[in-house]
Amino acid sequence: METTAPLIASSQDATAVANQETMLTPRFYTTDYAKMNKMDMSSVRAEWDKLMLEFEGDNNHDHFQRTPEFSSEIRDLPPALRQEFLDFLVSSVTSEFSGCVLYKEMEKQFTNPDLKLAMGYMARDEARHAGFINMSLRDFGVAVDLGFLKRAKKYTFFRPKFILYATYLSEKIGYARYISIFRQLERHPEHRFHPIFKWFERWCNDEFRHGEVLALMMRSDPKLLSGVNKLWIRFFLIAVYGTMYVRDHNRQELHTALGLDSTKYDFEVFDITSQIARQVFPIELDVEQPKFRAGLERLRLIGVASDAAQKQGGVIGKLKGAGLAIAAATTFARLYVLPTKRNQIPPQVLMVPTW
Repeated sequence: METTAPLIASSQDATAVANQETMLTPRFYTTDYAKMNKMDMSSVRAEWDKLMLEFEGDNNHDHFQRTPEFSSEIRDLPPALRQEFLDFLVSSVTSEFSGCVLYKEMEKQFTNPDLKLAMGYMARDEARHAGFINMSLRDFGVAVDLGFLKRAKKYTFFRPKFILYATYLSEKIGYARYISIFRQLERHPEHRFHPIFKWFERWCNDEFRHGEVLALMMRSDPKLLSGVNKLWIRFFLIAVYGTMYVRDHNRQELHTALGLDSTKYDFEVFDITSQIARQVFPIELDVEQPKFRAGLERLRLIGVASDAAQKQGGVIGKLKGAGLAIAAATTFARLYVLPTKRNQIPPQVLMVPTW
């Protein structure tokens, strides 16, 4: 588990970081498209059609336009803050582009008219997001080569239900992350050191809407939310929350500049995500219990030690790394067996982003 981001000083550096495969970096996914194509939206038809009308309306078609502010954006950031901000933008563009590639491939592979339509809309949105972030990276001279990334990055195969769990959480936690930063900078505009943060509110509403598509897909098949699949839902919740916690605590300079405390910010995001996920998941993590918080902190410390072992290298470094990998797996297992909260899934799926 790496904890120190590589130096980003050129487009080649940014593309190399985006192309990395670590526990903390966004991945590209593929799945069994034929199996997913068989999903039937009939049981959620009314809400599905309502949501598709929202996508057709495309209320963000004019949102991702750069203003004169970007031509005078601050480029002489302190070195540590600059690197963490660039790492944040590279991670964000990789995540957005990952969604674009996945949804575009689904649109191409699907013959199911409901799913084909939805994936086309979602790919459209993610392409805008990725392009908008990359323009800000280009201002710093470190734009990611997205064409190369699509060809070169390793693709991870996930079964359809795993794609649904993982992408749903990615979209909803993405909303929670962006809206939390936006609200913080609404209260404290003096911390807004780059204009891109002003775009976060309407931008993250796209993420929220994407999550609604995935929620309806899961709700269309009750088996995905019952029985042994509850165990898989728990796994993905812990994996997503744990990854975010470790990654965000590597960005202390960024969060300080935004007037945020990394731990408080993360648990605010977890709380918002948990509230939203009640629309579809029958369980939620008890993120307030001390053992859960201690487990995440333990993962963070293991990550720091793992990074030091990797830098040390040699036989000793490798042995330390192997031991720390076992410690990380053990800590994850302990988090996994902590009690969860039961949730009564509501009859209505669709929600309004009110945070």
